[in-house]
Amino acid sequence: MACPDLTGAPRPRDGRRRGYLQSKGIRMKAVIPAAGLGTRFLPATKGTPKELLPVLSKPVIQYVVEEALEPEGVDEVIIVNSREKPQIESYFRVDGGFEDMLRKRGKKAEADLVHEASSMPVSFVYQDNPRGLGHAVHCAAEAVGDEPFFVLLGDYFVPDRQMCVRMAEVSRQHGNASVIAVAPVPADQVSRYGIIAGECVGSLDGSDTADEQEGAVWKVTGLVEKPAPEDAPSHLFIVGRYLLSPRIMDLLANQGVGAGGEIQLTDAMERLLAEEDMYALVVDVDEGCDTGTPAAWAGVNARLALKDPSTREAFLEALGRSGLSQAE
Repeated sequence: MACPDLTGAPRPRDGRRRGYLQSKGIRMKAVIPAAGLGTRFLPATKGTPKELLPVLSKPVIQYVVEEALEPEGVDEVIIVNSREKPQIESYFRVDGGFEDMLRKRGKKAEADLVHEASSMPVSFVYQDNPRGLGHAVHCAAEAVGDEPFFVLLGDYFVPDRQMCVRMAEVSRQHGNASVIAVAPVPADQVSRYGIIAGECVGSLDGSDTADEQEGAVWKVTGLVEKPAPEDAPSHLFIVGRYLLSPRIMDLLANQGVGAGGEIQLTDAMERLLAEEDMYALVVDVDEGCDTGTPAAWAGVNARLALKDPSTREAFLEALGRSGLSQAE
């Protein structure tokens, strides 16, 4: 999967921009589930949570937090954590002594970066008994309150931070309905994913857009888990970005056990469809970076190192010393 250029990511918001959420006075939260064991990365994750594995000089979860805070109106990120992973909380906690030590050693720029990360509006709730994504999201119900909220899965991040911004715009255009991000998958791979059913109702920018082309907007009528190719209602799968109505929390409170013996978010979303409209925005999955497996994580680091002018030459030199080809 190609990864976009990090160097073009927008700077943090300065408070002067006013999106629709801010202008309407709506405040929102974003939820990042992070209580998983990270078994794909063992034995490394025995001591370091996978969310803190670095992509260049920042941990994966910081990229996701920055992305979550990009849409106007989002004023806090709630990380659903495990009590066995206190390192994540430590990373987002201000450590004045450490910052002072860096500054005394002439490392002001590094101290500023550390302070910036630890000053983000991040809070924590706990999933003491992991029982699936739906259960993880519901752990944040009290913190979310009665407003719409984003859910961002933590093993995928979008460097330019605009995917959730566009999802919020689709929601505004359709009466503040729930919106999910979806992307096309080849027909012979639909049986590996949850696939949406519905119909294309237009595009984000109003242009003529093919049904499964980036920017197309669908009205969702159903969610089909891992259908056979001949039964798939579309070729669009959920990417891992959700903008959900607060009603979903009520439904998750009594959601029964689903696939894998877990409480599934998609099961509650199916129930939500019986009460409220839901839309999907077609995105390019390569707009983001997948870090969900060791190979994917290593690939993201390599591609971003090649694209970042501050690391490119040193990275190519390191590859050369290892006798590896300079593939781009």
